[in-house]
Amino acid sequence: MERLILSAALGCAMAIMSSAPATVLAAPASNVAWTGEMRQLVASGDSARGQQLAAGCASCHGAQGVSEIPDYPHLAGQLAAYTYKQLRDYQDNTRAPSMMGALVATLSDQDMADLAAWYASLPLPPPTGAIGEAQAQAVTLVLQGDGKRLLPPCASCHGAHGEGALVDVPALAGQSAPYLKATMHAYRTGQRANDIYARMRSMAQMLSDEEISALARYYANLAP
Repeated sequence: MERLILSAALGCAMAIMSSAPATVLAAPASNVAWTGEMRQLVASGDSARGQQLAAGCASCHGAQGVSEIPDYPHLAGQLAAYTYKQLRDYQDNTRAPSMMGALVATLSDQDMADLAAWYASLPLPPPTGAIGEAQAQAVTLVLQGDGKRLLPPCASCHGAHGEGALVDVPALAGQSAPYLKATMHAYRTGQRANDIYARMRSMAQMLSDEEISALARYYANLAP
């Protein structure tokens, strides 16, 4: 009798398991792990060699890392670790697929470290205009955040002057406003998902279209 009951119980359990939806495991936001070896690789970047490699990037990102195409990012002055991570994320397809994936497919880790060193050696882009009073809303978000929405100030990660920080937080000062706006929308919709711990995705989801536009203008017009 006990065997019969046990057999029936096992049969029910197997039936439930077979009918249950498969568990979907979340993919990592990035394959870059900031080990000591990884940090040494980025620190060893050869900016002179990176300048030579960057000749192939100039048509989109400018000869000095300042793009003339509004939808493409400026790379001048960007933190080397951040640029390296983005190149690796494109290569690994952890950043949304685009033509960049094909362009970086043949780069070695040292190539990417050298490119990152070259762009980091350049000054940040100049502001495109004055911040002005119309962007008071952005100033509040940048310097104070919004406690009601549990939004920390942007400056707590990106710096008071938009200079970026540590290894995976980009500099924003002087960045193209259309690019910044498109990036925040991509984070909000999940189209871009290579931010560790979904930090930017969670922030962008709480921002309105008006706030995203204001922040994009603020940083584009911010002097480093």
